Amino acid sequence: MKILGVSILFFCCVSAVISAKAQQKPNILWITIEDTSPQFIGCYGNKDARTPTIDRLAKEGIRFTNAFSTGTVCSPSRTALITGVKTYEAGTGNHRSSYPVPAYIHGFPYYLKEKGYYTSNNSKTDYNVKDPKSFIEQAWDESSNQAGWWKRSPGQPFFAVFNIMDSHQSRTMTDSYPQYVKEVLDQMPKEEHIGEKDFKMPPFYKDSPEMRKQMARVYNAIHLTDNKIAAILDRLEQDNLRDSTIIFFFADHGEGIPRGKTNGINLGYRVPFVLWIPPMYAHLNPWGKQGIITEELVDFTDLAPTLISIAGGIAPAHMTGRAILGAQRKPTPDHLILSSDRSDNGIDMVRTLTDGRYIYSRNYMPYMPEARYIRYMEIGDIKQQMRQDLASGKLNPLQTQLFTPRPAESLYDIQNDLWETKNLMDDPALESKARRLKTQLGQELTRSRDVLFLPEYEIAKISEQTSPYEFRQEESRYPFKEIYAAASWSGIRNAKAAKKQIALLKDKNKIVRYWAAVGLRSQTAATLRSYQKELIAAIQDEYPPVQALISALCFDHFKEDEAEKTLKLLCLSEQRELALMAINELLYLNNRRPFVETVKAKHASLSAMPKSAQAGNYEVKAACMDVLGSLGLVANNPDFKE
Repeated sequence: MKILGVSILFFCCVSAVISAKAQQKPNILWITIEDTSPQFIGCYGNKDARTPTIDRLAKEGIRFTNAFSTGTVCSPSRTALITGVKTYEAGTGNHRSSYPVPAYIHGFPYYLKEKGYYTSNNSKTDYNVKDPKSFIEQAWDESSNQAGWWKRSPGQPFFAVFNIMDSHQSRTMTDSYPQYVKEVLDQMPKEEHIGEKDFKMPPFYKDSPEMRKQMARVYNAIHLTDNKIAAILDRLEQDNLRDSTIIFFFADHGEGIPRGKTNGINLGYRVPFVLWIPPMYAHLNPWGKQGIITEELVDFTDLAPTLISIAGGIAPAHMTGRAILGAQRKPTPDHLILSSDRSDNGIDMVRTLTDGRYIYSRNYMPYMPEARYIRYMEIGDIKQQMRQDLASGKLNPLQTQLFTPRPAESLYDIQNDLWETKNLMDDPALESKARRLKTQLGQELTRSRDVLFLPEYEIAKISEQTSPYEFRQEESRYPFKEIYAAASWSGIRNAKAAKKQIALLKDKNKIVRYWAAVGLRSQTAATLRSYQKELIAAIQDEYPPVQALISALCFDHFKEDEAEKTLKLLCLSEQRELALMAINELLYLNNRRPFVETVKAKHASLSAMPKSAQAGNYEVKAACMDVLGSLGLVANNPDFKE
């Protein structure tokens, strides 16, 4: 018995040593919430918000005021998070795309697993990569709605992600009101409900009972989310893991309301972000203490190298973000580059630079407004109410602005204009600031060789042979400077730009011609009238994306029969990226009624496909429904949900 007792004691001591050694590496907990801007969180200054758990975490931890998503909708931002690569370098910026990345680009938890971590994801993935199943299997020990730290081996450090859906756009605007009541209000005691008069309205929305009813959804959804965060932290505490766990809390991008999510402005990019470091790992805290606020600039590509650094690894070369914690921490940058591309059927391209206070955005397709057609938003009561108020002339100039073409450039001072109501691009006092930010943006895009300056039609073709990430690196295949020079004219509305774009329509490079056509879509009718002959001739361009854009332009301004015929054929294309582009162009015509039967036929052909094929053509079907919906030919369709 004495020998057995000694053996047990020895075993326990060895186990304790092994466990202590393993726990030299901190546990890491990520709590990610959906579609939330800091303006709606209490610790960020909103006195009407009810977010006690987040506020307490911020009070005890480190609150970042300048944290940004690298995209404005979930799948691009989550792909940047998991790969540590900018979406415009990997070609992953278009929402729900599946183009290949090089085999050496793994989800970063793969590198944590190499360092002994148990990795769990509960449970959203939404990665814009080809073969997401194997990508997920490489990254996570478990990815499911049952996953958590409790399945690791004794003494094994963990990296656990919990994604809370309750603040998602479906709850804040897209689901029917009865569904919102069931999924949000009914999940909280009545005394916790936030009433429709209990908050201030953002100035870009009409302050009316109808709009307040919709905005209350945001506040209640975030309060429910806060309750769910409390439950996760309680379990961590009950498992005696709080003192050995570094906690990251953040949202995946901006608020899930019209003008927020999907838009390349501060409201689309900036996220709440809190870091909590226990005393056990105070040596990893570069700020020296908890309970502080930092203005340090952070974007989502910084998080992969940060976690690899914490785990004791070395981030691979393709991760160009910086570690913000640990021995590999790098200096704080003075600016960040952000991007916003297609969301569902809403094609767009915005590139943004921020220094934290100012945010400069370059809109490359500004003939489409901020409140552009995206079916998943159009079926929401709030968007329909806004369109009704617009049609009735009830909106003020700021509120109407959401539905008019954008400027090519915007510059907002977030310190003094939180809701981005005044574009300062023409402010003489900020001329040098705007010029510097614009120059920095151009330099960064050129250095990174932004592959999303290719139309998605081209990205799809390239992806049949190689990855967009690798394609962009070869000058002979991708003469970026030449393409960027053409794109830089896009959105500039004057005679000089139009003359240049007309000349570029004859360039030997098809992508240069594409950007000439994109740019011409923003020119006025008076300017284009001088080039009617050249534009009609360009309908016959051999590159289909040019045909789609020029046909839309010529039909809109010249009522050209050949343009109508060509655009109808392109809408019926079996190449989904091309069909989507053509149908999307219909939404910004003055008269889209001649295309109704074509759109109905396209929608019918897609609906006749097997369910799996329909899913792959979701964006095209959604665009068809937006065309018909914009003409009052269809009502809300509950089939169009994320």
